[in-house]
Amino acid sequence: MPDPFAIAKPFLHALDPERAHELTLRALEANVVPPQPHVDEPGIAIELFGRRLDNPVGLAAGFDKNARVFRRMYAQGFGFVEIGGVTPRPQRGNKRPRVFRLPQDAAVINNMGFPNDGAEAVVRRLGGERPAGMLGINLASNADSLDPVEDFAGLVGRFSAYADYLTLDISCPNSVNGKVFLDPARLRDLLARVAAVDRGPVPPKLVAKLAPDIDDALLALLVDVLLDARIDGIIVSNTTLERPEGLRGDAAQRGGLSGRPLFARSTAMLAQVAALTDGAVPLIGVGGIANGPQAYAKIRAGATAVQLYTGLIYGGTALVTRIKRELAVLLMRDGYATLSEAVGTAGSVRKVTP
Repeated sequence: MPDPFAIAKPFLHALDPERAHELTLRALEANVVPPQPHVDEPGIAIELFGRRLDNPVGLAAGFDKNARVFRRMYAQGFGFVEIGGVTPRPQRGNKRPRVFRLPQDAAVINNMGFPNDGAEAVVRRLGGERPAGMLGINLASNADSLDPVEDFAGLVGRFSAYADYLTLDISCPNSVNGKVFLDPARLRDLLARVAAVDRGPVPPKLVAKLAPDIDDALLALLVDVLLDARIDGIIVSNTTLERPEGLRGDAAQRGGLSGRPLFARSTAMLAQVAALTDGAVPLIGVGGIANGPQAYAKIRAGATAVQLYTGLIYGGTALVTRIKRELAVLLMRDGYATLSEAVGTAGSVRKVTP
């Protein structure tokens, strides 16, 4: 069957990126996007936060900010889905235009600033209970908030009944309050406050999302704080304000860079965090994934699971199926019976079947 995205892509990419994204969401809401094949090779199944998932490929935050289509995304082949970022109150975000494609680089620059409908609108769309598939909810403080700690605490309390995990987005480069918790002392205060929130009888896991724009010393301090607070997982990484050499697109635009140019930087950071955590918590690798070998590189760098978003802009949801198939082939090539055997093996001698 032909990939419908290949037909739609020239039309979508002729539009402003936000307009194209809105049309994509509407197509998913109308259920006119064909589902992806739903049979995954047994070897790529994983366990994440105590749940078995058919595959390790997740949808990153940002695609479905307002919980409009997350149920449809399981049918697109994702093993888990993260919605948001969600702020307590509705937020318009930064001034448009604020999303820029760099097609020659397979990249995007976004300066969104967490536009979303607010917590109560998202709660209504969640429908009163956790979905059958694993769901994460990305949480953020309002840009004009005078108390970001209480923003996060309130959101944790509000969404605990609906999510398998809640992501504390402490590293967004595009919002006034997006990076205040990159101060270790303030991060420690935040985690203590959040830990005191009643998360109900089946508490969701708490996960922190880090960005690559911090030096090694600060990264080590932040990871120490997270581990001391018994964080349940870490996502590596957010977008970057840095502009690698060799970009061919309009790199002068303001905002966080994602896609192919972020891959090497985010994967190196993932390996650093894996070394610092030494298996204490699961890691989710995100940043520049557009094929199976790149997803495999994240896993071998220490990720239990991976996420993508920018890759969908250039490859559509058929990319998810290709990544999963390529992962299965790579595991077989290297003699691993399960994906978990490959986690953190970068730099080691590959296992070879006799």
